[in-house]
Amino acid sequence: MKAIVVTDQAAGTAGMTLVERDAPAPAGNDVLVEVHASGFTPGELTWPSNWTDRLGRDRTPSIPGHELAGVVSALGYGTRGLSVGQRVFGLTDWTRDGTLAEYTAVEARNLAPLPGDVDFTVGASLPISGLTAWQGLFDHGRLQPGQSVLVHGAAGGVGSMVTQLAGEAGAYVVATGRARDRQAALDLGAQEFVDLDRDTLEDVGRVDLVFDVIGGDVQKRSAALVQAGGTLVTIAGPPEARPADGLAIDFVVEADRAQLSEIVRRVRDGRLRTNIGTVATLDDAVAAFNPTERPTGKTIIRVRP
Repeated sequence: MKAIVVTDQAAGTAGMTLVERDAPAPAGNDVLVEVHASGFTPGELTWPSNWTDRLGRDRTPSIPGHELAGVVSALGYGTRGLSVGQRVFGLTDWTRDGTLAEYTAVEARNLAPLPGDVDFTVGASLPISGLTAWQGLFDHGRLQPGQSVLVHGAAGGVGSMVTQLAGEAGAYVVATGRARDRQAALDLGAQEFVDLDRDTLEDVGRVDLVFDVIGGDVQKRSAALVQAGGTLVTIAGPPEARPADGLAIDFVVEADRAQLSEIVRRVRDGRLRTNIGTVATLDDAVAAFNPTERPTGKTIIRVRP
């Protein structure tokens, strides 16, 4: 099968290579998925799990990518809940070869059925952004209707999902970003927009929940805005600041079939829009991940036409 591999962490996306590899065999409780579309987050090449296994041993050349949509082509021993020929999407394990390949082996519990009226490209764009937004807001942030949420990077992959899901849940959403992001954030349902280059963040006032994707000084200033009993949720690493009378939580997104099903149901209903930018083929993936201009939206690799 064709696959993208990486061997040099220092080279980043420039070190990606398209090669021929043997297709993996599904282990117990796995499914083998014929990948139709794959999502990729460039920052994942900085994660240790791409380069070593659970015991810290080198596992290169490794196949990156953790989001996929495709069709189940084989079942491992004891696998239940999915069937051969079924359309699926989901999030693969961090320490196994990933989805930038024609086939990948995935634990069945990490996948959810993909409805026939949802394109594979859309399905592959949902797992990381959608699950991160869902888990940050509801599992860790305990968001309730009527609360206020400050969403950083509101027009980005994760932030756009946070903005929409928080608004649907009945929250008052204050979005941040750059000037070019203002209309996109408002179109996604934000009630206010803060231009981090020109506006004063502190003018937002007190909020119940901060969803941080930036870290650093922005996170520190945001922590001071969390009112008593509120929460700062971050995916930018261990918190550098904590609210004076609230919680600071960092987390790593996890696969969850029920949550994936809720997310794709909202896509079908038109309540949730995904943020797709470049769509490229597997043959053109290396060039797509090394653009000459700053990309807008998530890059999706269409593995099969």
